[in-house]
Amino acid sequence: MVKQNLLSDSELRRYNRHILLPGIGEEGQIKLKNASVLVIGAGGLGCPVLQYLTAAGVGNIALMDFDSVSESNLPRQILYRADDIGKLKTIISKQRLNQLNNHVNIQILNIKLEKNNARKIVSDYDIIVDATDNFENRYNINDACVIAGKPMVHGAIYQFEGQVSVFNYNNGPTYRCYNPDIKKDFRNPVPSETGMINVLPGITGTYMANEVIKIILKKGKVLSGEVLSFNILTNKHYLFKVKPDPGNKIIENIS
Repeated sequence: MVKQNLLSDSELRRYNRHILLPGIGEEGQIKLKNASVLVIGAGGLGCPVLQYLTAAGVGNIALMDFDSVSESNLPRQILYRADDIGKLKTIISKQRLNQLNNHVNIQILNIKLEKNNARKIVSDYDIIVDATDNFENRYNINDACVIAGKPMVHGAIYQFEGQVSVFNYNNGPTYRCYNPDIKKDFRNPVPSETGMINVLPGITGTYMANEVIKIILKKGKVLSGEVLSFNILTNKHYLFKVKPDPGNKIIENIS
């Protein structure tokens, strides 16, 4: 990827409100333009992350998914419309994101992230966003990020509750430090069984996009070593500390 040192006249107009912010300016917007982010999952969490990162001018975004749009996705996965049902999420997402901001390079990976491809895929990007919905994927993403030395922006949702954190940031705690072990008989709760309010992924995904932007700009306090948990019915927000645990960095080797 060739680094860019200037913003076009169109970009200067588009990102004017960013550029006016103290401590960001044109230099910060150029950092966003030169950044590369991999978003794994183009569902409820992935949709708002992709939309806000694209709108913010993150210059190189890869979206990874292998699923098709279903009717039950539509209330909370707002990149998609009724006439997209049955189509690949990656293809539709790229079309909509290109319409949102043609200054951003959108790459699609219509494959499933697994142990045998995770490390190679993750190594190509600056920041990895975990917008998946199961523990196996999260462990695979975590392990690949640890090996490749990449930060992992994580989000999770359940009914009315969301959580966000950043793992493996500047050698900080990893996802395995936070969730060291899941029993083999554990069943991952899914919205099709438990239900979910439709605005929750949007709120959580926006928090995740904000963490990505802070990491790129090196501004503010990144949620490393902390998990932000919130309930949108009660408006209660909590910060939980996560300490590094060297014994739980990686359990299984991956390719």
